[in-house]
Amino acid sequence: MLAAERGAAENTLSSYRRDLEDFSDFMGRTAPSKATSDDVSSYLSDMAGRGFAATSQARRLSALKQYFKFLYSEGLRSDDPTRTLAAPKKRQALPKVLSVGDVDRLITVAGEQAGLEHKNAAAQLRAQRLYTLLEVLYASGLRVSELVALPLSAAMRDARLIEIKGKGGKERLVPLSHAAQSAMRDYVSQRTATGTYAKSPWLFPSHGESGHFTRQAFARDLKDLAGLAGLDRGAVSPHVLRHAFASHLLQNGADLRVVQQLLGHADISTTQIYTHVLDERLKELVEAAHPLAKR
Repeated sequence: MLAAERGAAENTLSSYRRDLEDFSDFMGRTAPSKATSDDVSSYLSDMAGRGFAATSQARRLSALKQYFKFLYSEGLRSDDPTRTLAAPKKRQALPKVLSVGDVDRLITVAGEQAGLEHKNAAAQLRAQRLYTLLEVLYASGLRVSELVALPLSAAMRDARLIEIKGKGGKERLVPLSHAAQSAMRDYVSQRTATGTYAKSPWLFPSHGESGHFTRQAFARDLKDLAGLAGLDRGAVSPHVLRHAFASHLLQNGADLRVVQQLLGHADISTTQIYTHVLDERLKELVEAAHPLAKR
């Protein structure tokens, strides 16, 4: 149902699969579809005992709610055992954000590495790929799954906007800076020169099962680059750069609705987590503009 009716991405399907398999293991010989409200409550307590954070418990309960709602709607159950269960309360953590200087340092070092003469064409191409990934990510704020799965056609157009198919098959336009466009063209040119992946439809191809570069491999390469740039490896990830994109836009006066559209958030409340970066800017605005602020 999630795949056919909602167009859920493979990552979403994998997450639901893992969550439901864990619940099935907890139920033992009893089929998950036969679970009672007490069974689900016991499962939540079991997760807490295993050290699961409130966010993880809430996500798995959400998966179970979807599962039992589906069974009820299909007439496979006469009740929904999760209907009265509430998710554990969780604190909304502020996203980790890199400063503009840190991001600039990362991109600069990646560009320098791409400009060096490497031992072979494959190493040269890997360096250019990482630089390109960084430029495109910080220019667009794409989800890492959207970034690594960009089609080759994204680099073949001389356009400042590219079309992205995001969660649930929803399409949106995202911007590309001149630097990102240039990096993409240089990368494709180098890739063509090596003669590898000539028939691949992906911008960042690989020999793996998906056919394109993986988000795990990008995260690994990014942490190595952070170490090379003198930054904390643990504080740098593709998702942190997406946070930086949104936060830096808001710091510089972008409208929250515009940032919501660029990030592909279905609900404005998801984007509002970034408004913490506006605190200092708002205080400065009030102090500078309010007639009684300096009394």
